[in-house]
Amino acid sequence: MHNRVLVLDKNRRPLMPCHPARARQLLRRGKAAVFRRYPFAVILKDRECGTVQETRLKIAPGSKVTGLAVVAECARRGQTVLWAAELQHRGAAIRKALEQRRAHRRFRRSKLRYRAPRFDNRRRHVGWLAPSLQHRVDTAMTWVERLRRWTPVKGVSTMLHRFDTQKLQNPEISGVEYQQGTLFGYEVREYLLEKWGRRCAYCGKENVPLTIDHIHPRSLGGSDRVSNLTLACVPCNQKKGNRDVADFLAHDPKRLARIEAQRKAPLKDAAAVNSTRWALWERLQATGLAVEVGTGGRTKWNRARLGYPKAHWIDAACVGESGTGVRLEPAMPPLQAKAAGHGERQRARLNRHGFPVGHKAGGKSYLGFQTGDLVRCAKPGLPAFVGRVAIRFRPSFLVIGPSRKAEAHPKYLTVIQKADGYAYA
Repeated sequence: MHNRVLVLDKNRRPLMPCHPARARQLLRRGKAAVFRRYPFAVILKDRECGTVQETRLKIAPGSKVTGLAVVAECARRGQTVLWAAELQHRGAAIRKALEQRRAHRRFRRSKLRYRAPRFDNRRRHVGWLAPSLQHRVDTAMTWVERLRRWTPVKGVSTMLHRFDTQKLQNPEISGVEYQQGTLFGYEVREYLLEKWGRRCAYCGKENVPLTIDHIHPRSLGGSDRVSNLTLACVPCNQKKGNRDVADFLAHDPKRLARIEAQRKAPLKDAAAVNSTRWALWERLQATGLAVEVGTGGRTKWNRARLGYPKAHWIDAACVGESGTGVRLEPAMPPLQAKAAGHGERQRARLNRHGFPVGHKAGGKSYLGFQTGDLVRCAKPGLPAFVGRVAIRFRPSFLVIGPSRKAEAHPKYLTVIQKADGYAYA
């Protein structure tokens, strides 16, 4: 079973999605034309309006991946999933770029001490979210608005759940312990000495000078939480460097498993969902659609009772009371949409100290092409293939496909779909 094909009438109003075989039949007979490749949609040439069923868009918000499912109320089969997708966010990439920009700015400031401080000039509005968190809300709402244009959506369902981050770390926590925190009665170093038995976590040496080490390096996105800190002797710390513990201890899986079991689970993903849940709910309410809310526990109960496997789009289909008896095919491959961004606004090329040494070209397109466009490459001497184009400001573009890449002149390229900020699979 595959995703249904999205259908629009000749006035671009959404109709009920159809089976892929029906879409192929319409295309062969010339009654329809391809409207979009990803997600695949056709537009009818001679039909106007039509009967539509009650259709609901269901969302399972996540930190890294958000599940989407379009569910219709069928008279014969009941609640049925017609279309599904998994949206991969790029919050980690945004956070890394902001940290790099912050480091450059701080370094430049240290070299220009005569400049007046400006850290009090910025004000945050009510409801402000960090850019990496706001991105998660914005991309989810982008797809809500898109699917409203392409499918007859009459309502929205979303999960409004909150993770108990302290209980995730300590399942036995209760009462006043919620107010005391992890380091109640300890300093950080003393806490680590007691937690790791006053020995090196990597080689087990005792009675040697110990240093504090990040299990998952900060340069790779690790945090300063005590759950990400351990003790290491100086030789092990220097040998590990900025490698992840999984790479450093690949030769000793038993010790790696013990360290992973002793450390606590990172809470960045749970914190991201907790921070964005109300912002997403308010944006959904502003659409004017009927918004159904469900909890994570209800979603899991629905999925387990129906016997469906764990997947982001399946969680979306099982959200709320409407997910009690939803029908779906677990083997159906959802559309994979990965947020790739719309390029960067930074024009200056920086040296390692953060000072500009050149500037990038100001335009974003050249000869009618833009980086990220989906094109068909028909370069002589090579088999034709479809891929994404990376433009250069000269007539020699790089086309990257699933299995090959090639440099080609724009005259050998045909645009299939313009760049929209996402990569699809």
